[in-house]
Amino acid sequence: MYSLNLPSYDAKIRKNGSLMEIYDSLRRKYVALTPEEWVRQHFVNWLIRDKEYPTSLMANEAGIRLNSLTRRCDTVVYNPYLDPLMIIEYKESNISITQDVFDQVVRYNKVLKVQYIIVSNGVNHYCCKMNYDKQSYDFLTDIPNYREL
Repeated sequence: MYSLNLPSYDAKIRKNGSLMEIYDSLRRKYVALTPEEWVRQHFVNWLIRDKEYPTSLMANEAGIRLNSLTRRCDTVVYNPYLDPLMIIEYKESNISITQDVFDQVVRYNKVLKVQYIIVSNGVNHYCCKMNYDKQSYDFLTDIPNYREL
């Protein structure tokens, strides 16, 4: 589909009528293959395979209540006690990652209060560690392995 700055993997893709679908191992079902979903599946696969993130502590399209609205976080990673630890927001590869994208995730974080935020378009990946004392976030040079969180 699109070239990404992520390792390739053997994605399960099928055609369902006129719709192309990709298998989401976290949701355990086929979902519409959109450019953003292509990024999500590659990124999640990379976290699981190379960064040792346990699938049992990850959720795609995790619902949250923000004020009176229901929103969905692209991916949430949890600690072993099932407390949210990380929010990941994806954009398709041709979308630039801007301050607006970070602001969206920070709004979600008002509910979840995670330690890490990642934003990726599959080409560029940004990881921040929240600093609640300073009410800011610090960019990390690399995305940590799960055991480093």
